[in-house]
Amino acid sequence: MSITIKTGAELDAMRIAGRLASEVLDYLTPHVKPGITTEALDKLAHDYMVQMQGTIPAPLNYAPGGHTPYPKSICASVNHQICHGIPNDRALKTGDIVNLDITVIKDGWHGDTSRMFVVGEGSIAAKRLCTLTYDAMWKGIVKVKPGIRLGDIGHAIQTFVENQGFSVVREFCGHGIGQKFHEEPQVLHYGRPGTMEELKPGMIFTIEPMVNAGKKDIKALGDGWTIVTKDRSLSAQWEHTVLVTETGYEVLTLSDGSPPLPDFVTATKT
Repeated sequence: MSITIKTGAELDAMRIAGRLASEVLDYLTPHVKPGITTEALDKLAHDYMVQMQGTIPAPLNYAPGGHTPYPKSICASVNHQICHGIPNDRALKTGDIVNLDITVIKDGWHGDTSRMFVVGEGSIAAKRLCTLTYDAMWKGIVKVKPGIRLGDIGHAIQTFVENQGFSVVREFCGHGIGQKFHEEPQVLHYGRPGTMEELKPGMIFTIEPMVNAGKKDIKALGDGWTIVTKDRSLSAQWEHTVLVTETGYEVLTLSDGSPPLPDFVTATKT
């Protein structure tokens, strides 16, 4: 399967889809507090997408080969859940961390982004993990420009994370995105410089490192979707959708409520 290059109106459509995905997270942010369930957050997100945005929640009934259809409109991964956590009726409590992963479809185009939330007053360790993972994502993003290779992105993320004593999940990665939820290329969050595909203008993919406070090993739960840390250590993830421009990168999943950039990042578009 080849990597699709987007141009012109396709880029405009992806910018719209990306912004709308981020705006779902803006809408959910004030609701993420002790006592709310991830099921309630899922319903809020679903109704906002469908009724306010005119978007389709891409995860709902998504069923790649070998999987049962995903039953909810968002992914909500709490504490030691790494990714694909299914919203349920467990109330969030002070000190929890939760990743909310949003993918919308607007006019046939996908926008995909996720953020970490610390519920109430979190521990120093939990807040450090969330912040470091956010920085790790941006360490990968700022590498993006024509001529570099995907291994350069993975290497930047891996070395940053491991130098802080944390670990990078290997089994899940970023991905190309457009009219399909998951396209080529696969974007690993570890690797060696100068390896894998060369970046070209018009490529669009996600960068979404999953970082564990403990070891990198994972385990799948019996629901067929939820992935957790094998040692039950906390896990965090952030995700943006990124366009390779003629001279650098453009982050497509930004909105008014997006978190501030790390100190080492000077621009969301280069």
